[in-house]
Amino acid sequence: MKHLLRPGSPAERLLATCRAMRAWATAHPAEFRWIFASPIPATASARNRPDSPRNQAARDFELVFLQQIEELWAGAPFPVPAPEDLDPSVREQLDAYAIALGRALPIEALHVAMSCWIRLYGLLCMEVLNQLDFVYSDIAPIYEETLRDITATLGLDYSPPAPA
Repeated sequence: MKHLLRPGSPAERLLATCRAMRAWATAHPAEFRWIFASPIPATASARNRPDSPRNQAARDFELVFLQQIEELWAGAPFPVPAPEDLDPSVREQLDAYAIALGRALPIEALHVAMSCWIRLYGLLCMEVLNQLDFVYSDIAPIYEETLRDITATLGLDYSPPAPA
């Protein structure tokens, strides 16, 4: 997906990344399911087998998003909770995660980033696994609503996609 990024503001690049992620997921549902949405036995989880091909692919995908967030944070820190407002367990887990990945985001910024990732990933899983078909035949507007919410969370201006 890195090759799909275009020059522009950090907000434009983040939106392009998120839209490219959805385009790839919906165009490659089998690959998306293999990497992100199939059951993983505990012995094969990222915690126990971080270097498996599947877990490496998932990490590479995730890092494209996380690198965008790091760029945003470096240029204009977004609103975050105070570290002491995070549950101690959450702080410990985020700290361990940042160390494992070699990332330098403060844990409160990483918390916001993971909240955004969970929303995007969750919606993509529901779309690719046809879990919203009972109500929506077109998830694109719902995905754009999510992007609008995420950009607001990150203190960015939302731009709608270019007409097709």
